[in-house]
Amino acid sequence: MLTLIRKFISLNRIHKIAFIEAYVLLGVIRFAILTLPFRWLTHSLIQSAESDVVIQLPDLQQQSVLPIVACSIRQAAVHTPWQSVCLPQALTAYRMLHRRRVPGQLYLGLRKDAKSADPLEAHAWVQAGDTIITGEKGHEIFTVISVFTWGQS
Repeated sequence: MLTLIRKFISLNRIHKIAFIEAYVLLGVIRFAILTLPFRWLTHSLIQSAESDVVIQLPDLQQQSVLPIVACSIRQAAVHTPWQSVCLPQALTAYRMLHRRRVPGQLYLGLRKDAKSADPLEAHAWVQAGDTIITGEKGHEIFTVISVFTWGQS
């Protein structure tokens, strides 16, 4: 525990704020996922077909934010006492990027696995430009069933 506190103290101000924001949002969003209909969680997003999505590349200032957001969510998710799996992480990334006016996409995917106890597996990930912010690991094996966008011009 002391090591974690030392690591947090050693972070610069921007990373500390992003970590705290990610940690709090992960909790709020986890609670919201458990209590609210999904359409309420995505009410401010634009649902699109994958073929209709236009990837808008972030400008240089927006690009500098991407690793900070990605890292803070990844680090906060590891330390939450609740489950912070792909969907809470993706919705947290959306909120953090939207707040910073960075356009992006939230993808929801499914895959069938007849060998597993769960024949259907779901995954969520967020992408801004060419950068995958959350859910990168294994996302390519999922079939995209829905795409939500924000900040597109």
